[in-house]
Amino acid sequence: MDQTLDDILKLLKLERLEVNLFRGQSPNEQRQRVFGGQVLGQALSAASYTVDNMTCHSFHSYFLRPGDPNTPIIYEVDAARDGKSFASRRVVAIQHGKQIFNMSASYQVEETGREHQIDMPDAPDPETLVSDYDLRKKIAEKVPEEWRDSFLRRRPFEMRPVEPKNIFKPEVLEPKHMVWFKADAGMPSDVPANQAMLAYMSDTTLLDTCLRPHALSYMNPKLQSASLDHAMWFYHPFQADQWILYVQDSPASAGGRGMNFGHFFTQDGKLICSTAQEGLIRVRD
Repeated sequence: MDQTLDDILKLLKLERLEVNLFRGQSPNEQRQRVFGGQVLGQALSAASYTVDNMTCHSFHSYFLRPGDPNTPIIYEVDAARDGKSFASRRVVAIQHGKQIFNMSASYQVEETGREHQIDMPDAPDPETLVSDYDLRKKIAEKVPEEWRDSFLRRRPFEMRPVEPKNIFKPEVLEPKHMVWFKADAGMPSDVPANQAMLAYMSDTTLLDTCLRPHALSYMNPKLQSASLDHAMWFYHPFQADQWILYVQDSPASAGGRGMNFGHFFTQDGKLICSTAQEGLIRVRD
């Protein structure tokens, strides 16, 4: 069944059990583990619920264990510090009595100051590109039948890769790529909701960057891949349902791990956020 924007917004809106204790659910999908972007978005939502009159400017997080999609996730927030300009929060995600994820997030009051940014690279207009969903429909017959429904499930955000790769016969490519994406229309205007949505979407393509120079794709049955950590830095408010260019590159891979960086630009060239993620890219013999 296709996901709607309302489904994701409900997913990112947690149930408050106590002052600093929250419960999140997972969608009814055929997954072996919880999608990392879901945990990122939910943990950021949990932290934001405990902060007043400030917005997140950065977070750093670690994935510790695979999440069980059939069990609710408990998010425990530690209000580490509340200052005049900054506040710090630590979030621990728990399932079956064990930590599966933790996050440290920092919040700041609205403040003006000196500004600069790197330039947005040249990229085709998103309206001239084919959507990821349409690309998947063209190759769905090559996907094993037991995975096909999940492969063709429409997500509540559109992605349009600038240079799509062949996931069945990947070639050696530069460790960089760009993707336009936006959430479906109807996103709330508040900053925390849009940050949580961007965190959710950011985990969709980032790890793929370090696979490109090794001619690997997630369809390779010998590949074991997983997000190990994830960090984001927010610079300006934005609307996740407007086109955003996700510029990604991988400077190195070593020790069965790949490092990836990303920058997010609005269509008019404003840099709104940066991200970094190291992932496991182990290839079995």
